[in-house]
Parts: sequence; structure tokens; C-alpha cells
Amino acid sequence: MTILWIEVAPKVEMKKEVAVKWPESSPSLPEWLATQPTQDWEDTFHRDGCLTVNNILTEDEVRIYKDIYTRMLSGEIDTRRHRHDLGNHVKQVSINQENICQIMWPSEYIEDLLKGPLHTRAEAIAHVVLGKDCVLDFDMLISKGPHTNTETPWHQDESYWPDQPDKRAASFWVALDESTVDNGCMWFVPGSHKLPMRPFRPVSEGHHVLCCDCSEEEGAPRPLKPGSCTVHHGRTLHYSRGNTTNTQRRAYIVNFRPADMVKFERDHKFDHGKSGVDEIILTHKEVQ
Repeated sequence: MTILWIEVAPKVEMKKEVAVKWPESSPSLPEWLATQPTQDWEDTFHRDGCLTVNNILTEDEVRIYKDIYTRMLSGEIDTRRHRHDLGNHVKQVSINQENICQIMWPSEYIEDLLKGPLHTRAEAIAHVVLGKDCVLDFDMLISKGPHTNTETPWHQDESYWPDQPDKRAASFWVALDESTVDNGCMWFVPGSHKLPMRPFRPVSEGHHVLCCDCSEEEGAPRPLKPGSCTVHHGRTLHYSRGNTTNTQRRAYIVNFRPADMVKFERDHKFDHGKSGVDEIILTHKEVQ
């Protein structure tokens, strides 16, 4: 069976906004890293395939990322080239609001965003848990608005990616709002990264979102305070409930893998939608 990667969206001209001014109080990367339990990160990630890193961002830094997020969600920063509804396999819950808003490559819209604390600290963690040959593969925003109540089904990220000889990969899910069970925090099945891939399929006929058989009984939730994050392996089973609360649930996601594997992806014309969602519709994926 083959499925389309993503639906068509209008092509729009993209421009970079002005550079972000980070707080003077932000610690340097060496200062921040020196205070962190790096050995615990490495041990936990290899054992469980997932871990929690508290306070990867300061309160002042979170405010800056939330401002960027708000400008993108409102359309002030026009991200239509990379924006779509990750939850469009079910009926739209709220008018003028995606069930699950996904914006690929937000770093393409803000000058120097890649040099900010989220990307640089995540890269440092990736070097600890994966190896120093790892680089940024892609970034994205995923937002669940109030009362959108659309779950992200159980899946393994690896099911979306081209088969690569080196499976090392880590995704960082950084909470910008308080992330709870009721508004859609992440759930993981620890140790599932060491097992074979589960058979996967489209969540519904004709949609690119993939799912596999799993349940909450197998996993556990990971609530987060704003500025904290989870890190998970590309094969770790995970999911999140829909947002049934009055509050936003916004997350900034960055992914890292070996530089050779990023080149492998690009050589195979796979760029996680960087070329735009109207172009990656041409990409198909075999479903096991």
C-alpha cells in the first residue's frame, strides 16, 4: 500500500523575519551544560529510549518562543507553505482552528532562530545521548488548541522516514505551555526502541498520518512545565491525547541524527517538507 505524505497547500513567498534578541540573562551553552546531569541523560536514553530534561529554557526564553509561536499561529508570520492540519483525518472540531496545527521548519521564518537556546542546547544533549556526529535534521511546531480534543495516535517516528543504515535519532518535544494529561502531554513506552518496529498503517483511508497498535496500559504520561522537554528515540512508541481544556498546548520539536543520515535523506529527496507541502505531496511511502 502507498500513501501520500501530506496534502496540498497554496504556494506562498517566504521571507525571514528580523533576528531574535535573546535575554542577556541567558546562560552560555558551556555554563548551562556544566549544571546538567549528562551521564544520567545518556544512561536513561539508552535504557528507556526516552527521558525528561527539566528547564531546557528559562522563563524569559519561553516568552520569546511563545511570541514567535503566536505570530505564526495568528498568520502575522505567513507559514502557509509549511502549515497543515495533522488531525484532519477526523471532522474539524473548531471553526478556523486546525484540530492539530503542524508548522514544519519554523526556523526558515525567523533569522538566527537556529542559534537560539532551544536548538543549541538540544544539539548538546543530542551529542551526549547519540554522538557528536549528530546534527539538526528538522524542526516543527505542533499546537493543540483549547477543546480541539484530537489525539495524536500511537506511532513510531521511524515509520515516517526512509530506511536508513544508522537508526540513531532523537526528537526533542519542548513544552511552551504547561503540558498535562488532559491537554495532550506525551506518553511513551519505555524500552520500545530496542524492539522490532510494530506494523503501521494510515490512521484512516487516504491520510498520511500513521498509527500502530498500542495502548495507554503499555505506556506512561510525561507531564511537563513550560521550558522543559522530553527526548525520545525514533523507534520509541509514543502518543498524546487531545486537548480537552481551556488552555493552549504548544510544543516546539527539533530532531537530530547523524550528519551522514541527513545527507542520505536529502540524497533520496526527503527533506521533511522543507521544499513546501505542495511539493512533498509527490513523496510516497510504502506501508508495511
